[in-house]
Amino acid sequence: MNGMADTSKWTECMSVVRDILSPEQYRIWFEPIKAVSLEGMDLTIEVPSEFFREYIEEHFIDLLGRTLKRVIGPQVRLIYNVRVTKDSTVTYPANGKKDLRNPEVPIPAEQVISSISDPYVIPGLQRLNIDPNLNPIYTFDNFIQGSCNILARAAGLQIAEKPGNTSFNPLFVFGGPGLGKTHLAQAIGIAVKDRHPEQVVLYVTANQFVSQFIDAVTVKNKLNDFIHYYQSIDTLIIDDIHEFAEKKGSQNALFQIFNHLHQLGKQLILTSDRSPVELQGLETRLLSRFKWGLTTELTVPDYETRISILESKSFREGITLPAEVIDFLAQKVTGNVRELEGALVSLMANATLTHKKISLSLAEELIGKIVHVPKNDISITRIKKTVCSYFNITDEILLSNTRKREVVQARQIAMYLSRSLTSTSLDSIGAQIGGKNHATVLYACNTVCDLMDTDKSFRQYLSDIERILKTDTTL
Repeated sequence: MNGMADTSKWTECMSVVRDILSPEQYRIWFEPIKAVSLEGMDLTIEVPSEFFREYIEEHFIDLLGRTLKRVIGPQVRLIYNVRVTKDSTVTYPANGKKDLRNPEVPIPAEQVISSISDPYVIPGLQRLNIDPNLNPIYTFDNFIQGSCNILARAAGLQIAEKPGNTSFNPLFVFGGPGLGKTHLAQAIGIAVKDRHPEQVVLYVTANQFVSQFIDAVTVKNKLNDFIHYYQSIDTLIIDDIHEFAEKKGSQNALFQIFNHLHQLGKQLILTSDRSPVELQGLETRLLSRFKWGLTTELTVPDYETRISILESKSFREGITLPAEVIDFLAQKVTGNVRELEGALVSLMANATLTHKKISLSLAEELIGKIVHVPKNDISITRIKKTVCSYFNITDEILLSNTRKREVVQARQIAMYLSRSLTSTSLDSIGAQIGGKNHATVLYACNTVCDLMDTDKSFRQYLSDIERILKTDTTL
């Protein structure tokens, strides 16, 4: 095969490769290759992209090398031409050849030149003028900070200032559904666009990425343009990375894109419903890269954060909620942010449609229809009511600063039961029972434990109140 005319040796090689690979593998990875020339032992082939060459090198070079040696000769050397446009290519210089006699010698990546002609336009997006696919509602102003997200939020703000130039690359955010992963990821993207308008930012879900990959490979056969499209992004946000599980082709494409962007100092932000060590069905090489930067978890918001979320949401909706309604919702809806905001929206909708004023009684009437509330659900509000009823004192007296022994003990019992029967923090318990700090709550709990061991009457008080809380749902 000297020159372009004789391709019989390459055709013979491909007949061997075709018999070994699956029809789909051969169609995707070998049919697009063109034999250019065979001069002596130097075989030159043309491939459609740098990504294509890298994939061949990683997955098929051993098979291709053995076949070429058998058909052409043991001294054969393979040279790649990477197609630049429809009418021109770039050939590796002599020191960039892949010597099949020494397959461990890599081809210098800096000698590769590649570009895109007639770029593949992913549905809904445009080359050079890319719609970042960001929801303007998901800003940092609307992302309430709490102990559940303080590290992730702080890292996100630093990334927004210097995308790609912090140690948080990639930023891997994980947590359960409805805890704000998408909100935070998009907030970073919005902040990057605001502070760096020249940056190309893109938010995409894993399922969208996979769908576009399949379209590029099996429908339009434009995998080259697909890869280069994503490699042109400055800040790439991929949501629900766990959806890549068992999707080998998409994982390989993501691996190539990740490496390219990371090496160029571009920012990557990934979200998942579980940590990297818990992800199943993803290649080890991908998982190891996910751990290169910062991995941070979003957890269930505590009482104070839930209060802040409700206040912020009601303010954005232009309504003022009674404090007792906010407290009630924060006590009852403890699952995630999405549930909490949904409960508030449902309450506002019911009030509007029925022409009722938003009140505690309306919230109590609707809460069971909005979220699942166990019949024996115990909240701090219910504990306070039960303690007051048992000792025949008012809520105002319980929360006052009086040092009367019976009131102090009632308050300490309320604090103790709030700690043992709810998941509320010490700070939150103190804030709701007399405006005390966590040290006071901890002292109260220790005092109750001591009195239970030494005072039979006090032990009976506590037993009675706990029994009422667990059996009487009317309070």
